[in-house]
Amino acid sequence: MENIASKTEELQELLAIVSTLTPIEAIRYLTGRFAGKVTFSTSFSYEDQVITHMLADMPVQIFTLDTGRLFKQTYTTWNNTLNNLKVKIAAYYPDAQALQQYITDNGPESFYQSVEMRKACCHIRKVEPLKRALHNNAVWITGLRAAHSPGRDTLEQLEWDATNQIFKYHPLLHWSNEEVKEYIKQYNIPFNILHEQGYVSIGCEPCTRAIKPGEDFRAGRWWWEDNSKKECGLHR
Repeated sequence: MENIASKTEELQELLAIVSTLTPIEAIRYLTGRFAGKVTFSTSFSYEDQVITHMLADMPVQIFTLDTGRLFKQTYTTWNNTLNNLKVKIAAYYPDAQALQQYITDNGPESFYQSVEMRKACCHIRKVEPLKRALHNNAVWITGLRAAHSPGRDTLEQLEWDATNQIFKYHPLLHWSNEEVKEYIKQYNIPFNILHEQGYVSIGCEPCTRAIKPGEDFRAGRWWWEDNSKKECGLHR
């Protein structure tokens, strides 16, 4: 109970500080307060590319989760980011034995069979590697935005992730789609060309499709599932 109370107090203190700062100022503050323990996860989305650009010359480790099922265009964006933004991006992969057993037992496209089977695949390819990436860090910077899904419009810019025992900072939480795109254009930042082909939220290739006009932001992810809250377990 004492640790929970302590984290709640620290969270409120940090939230009061970062909420008055710009994203870049807030990240600088966090890297000073938690030296060597701030990390950022990128999937090479529009917003993640903006944050990667902001992190230039900052002591923040950038990492990505390579599920093994990403689009070719995502790998191209990854390579272009390394060449243009001159950053180092650590790659985390699924545990080979766990993945081999899952595929052996269920087949390579078993994630289409049920929500439980899909979540099991997500756990192996994303959730477990994420835990390894976050280990020994104090702050996890994410590209979450309120516009991503209805469940995220009540998020605070800084929150405590009890599952991973880490503070999560969302620098672009209240940015609009237009603001994100304008930043990309202004600084000529490489981006995933799938965004221009109707792909809004881009994940694994078998689990992502372009959305149609008027569809929800997340409609292109796990489109065969009939539920309103479609997440992989990385975020709520």
